[in-house]
Formats: sequence, structure tokens, C-alpha cells
Amino acid sequence: LLSFPELFEKKNYELRIAGGAVRDLLSGVTPQDVDFATTATPAEMKEMFTSAGVRLINNKGEKHGTITARLHEQNFEITTLRIDVVTDGRHAEVEFTTDWHKDAERRDLTVNSMFLGLDGTLYDFFNGYEDLKSKKIRFVGKASERIQEDYLRILRYFRFYGRIAEKPGDHEPTTVQAIKENAKGLAGISGERIWVELKKILLGNHVNHLVQLMYELDIAQYIGLPLDGNLEEFARVTKNIQNLSPKPMTVLASLFKGKDDVTNLDLRLKISKEEKNLGLFLVKHRQELTKAVGPEPLRPYQDFLMDSREANTNSKIFELLKYQGEEQLLKEMQEWTVPTFPVSGHDLRKMGVTSGKEIGTALQQLREEWKRSGYHMDKEELLSCLKRL
Repeated sequence: LLSFPELFEKKNYELRIAGGAVRDLLSGVTPQDVDFATTATPAEMKEMFTSAGVRLINNKGEKHGTITARLHEQNFEITTLRIDVVTDGRHAEVEFTTDWHKDAERRDLTVNSMFLGLDGTLYDFFNGYEDLKSKKIRFVGKASERIQEDYLRILRYFRFYGRIAEKPGDHEPTTVQAIKENAKGLAGISGERIWVELKKILLGNHVNHLVQLMYELDIAQYIGLPLDGNLEEFARVTKNIQNLSPKPMTVLASLFKGKDDVTNLDLRLKISKEEKNLGLFLVKHRQELTKAVGPEPLRPYQDFLMDSREANTNSKIFELLKYQGEEQLLKEMQEWTVPTFPVSGHDLRKMGVTSGKEIGTALQQLREEWKRSGYHMDKEELLSCLKRL
């Protein structure tokens, strides 16, 4: 079986690596997935792959020009060069082309608009490599035009800024202006698409700067963030969690003043149930569930966990400790295993307690004793305690 580049070569179709993978390769990062661009049309690709016996995976990308081929246990996405003919700020009608420059022109940011030939030649029509080396994030061509083709590009700008730019606040004035003028276009973008980008922004660099900027440029209200977000708390918490790999919601929760803010976010972005529950948990417990003064700082968290009847409480507590910036306690809590209550109803029956109601009450009392002892008392101690009671 030929490798798939050889198939293209045999037919004289050009094939290059495109977009994000080129950016990653030039930055010395291993790309997560490698996308290809080609002068061959989808019909030509199908014909070529089918006659070579290559399996095609149908994933409905075809009308946008994307064919997915399965080779050597890997999926390869190959997209025909294209021009966006009509755009409505959300999706584009496309027409195919063989002009690499025109395809690069419709891409969002200069660092994402490069192609790499399989022989190592770089095709860079918009100075993307220079921008990448000097860590500049710029739109291809006119910012306002690029944004109006798909308003989600505003958030992509922020995301790549947080990935590539060296320091906060290094934006071109014309770009910032274009973002501000087009912010309300985000109102028409689906919540799911926004949430995907926002989560990446929250886990990237310069997050405090970028979210403050979202408020300054009037973006926040269109993407489900509270109008009067708590920016002081946000600045404090983003410092706390710098090296603690928090979940996106843990970072975001610091903007919220109460549970309504979580509900509104969910209405706009359709976040997962788990994300919503984490948000509600943090907003509710961040103030009063804090470390104890004295030799057992973890006790309040341990007690909370032992009393909790819900699933995933421990992962929520880990996130709360990150939110609070308690790195050392987080390590200890992650190593702590929940002890098992040593006494059962069976033990009590053996001691002559027979009625179900009495067993229930006795177990509850012993559980309290056990909790007071820091979960250290064993079965013997607890049962002798019962005799006293």
C-alpha cells in the first residue's frame, strides 16, 4: 500500500500540511493532529482513495471540502483549498480553488495561515512565521473583515494570545478597536462553540489580563459572563492557581457573586452538569469551608467529605483547595484516603442491641465519636464507648 502522499504525487495533486500543525511544528511543539490541504477536489480524492483501497470515514465534512482517510490506524483530514464566498458571521459557503494564497487569506490569524510542504518548504503569505517568532497575534488582512466572517474569531484571538504572546497588553490598537466594534456579533454564536474557546482561554496564560480585557471591550455580556463580575476576586484567584492545573470552572467561579451567575452562564453556554455543580459548590463553600487553625488544618475538608452523601465530593474539594491557593493542603488531601467506619449493625446485634431503630441511633452516635477522634478510634474503642453510652 502506498503512503497517502505518494497517491497525491502520482496524480500531480499538491499536498501540504496546513494551519495549526504548521504553527506547532515551527514552535517545536508536537501537533495534536495534523491537517492537510490539497489542490484535489473532494470528488477527486474519493476517486483516488477508493481505487487505492483506502478506507474513507464519512464525517459530513465533504461539503466544506474535507475528506477523512483512515490509513495505518490513523485518521487523516485532507481539505481542498477553498474560498469563502458568502459568510454570515457563523458559517461560510465555500467554493474550491487551486490557489494557495487565496486559501491562506480566509484563515483567521497569521500564525495559523501557513502551509508546510512535505519536503520542508514553508509557504507563508502573511508573515506568520515572523509573527510566531516575535510572539505576535494578528489577524490575516483586516481584523474587522476576518471577525465579521465568524465572530467566534474574537475568542480565538484571545485563546492564541494566551498561548503564544509573551506578556499581557501587547495588542495592536486597530485589532482591539475591531474587537470592540464587533463584540455584539458574539451574541449570535452558539453557546457550545463559545464554551470550547472560553475553557481554553481560562487555562492559558495571561488569563487575568484577557478576562479584564473582555470586560473593557464589552464582550463579557454576550458570552454569558456576569455584568458585574468580581474582577478583584478573579485577579486574586488566578494568582492562587497558577501551577495547580485547575478545571476551567474553578477559575471562572471567582467572577461569580452568587449562584444566579452560574445559572445564567449555564443558560447561555449549556455547560455540563458536572461543570455546573462544581460552579455552584465553589460559590457556596469558598467562604466558610476553609482550613482550621491548629495542628489539623485539613479537618474541616475531611469532615465535609465524610458527611457528604454526594458523588465526586472529593474532586470538588480538590478544586476548592486550588481556588484557595492551598497547594500544600491540596497535596495532603489528595494523598488522604477516606477511612472506613469500623462498626456495623452486625457488631451491635452481637452485643445485644436488637431493634433496628436503636441500632440506627447507636451507629449515628458512634459515628460522631469516631469523627471527633479524627477517624482514629478502632472497633474495640468504639464498642467500649457504646457500653458507656
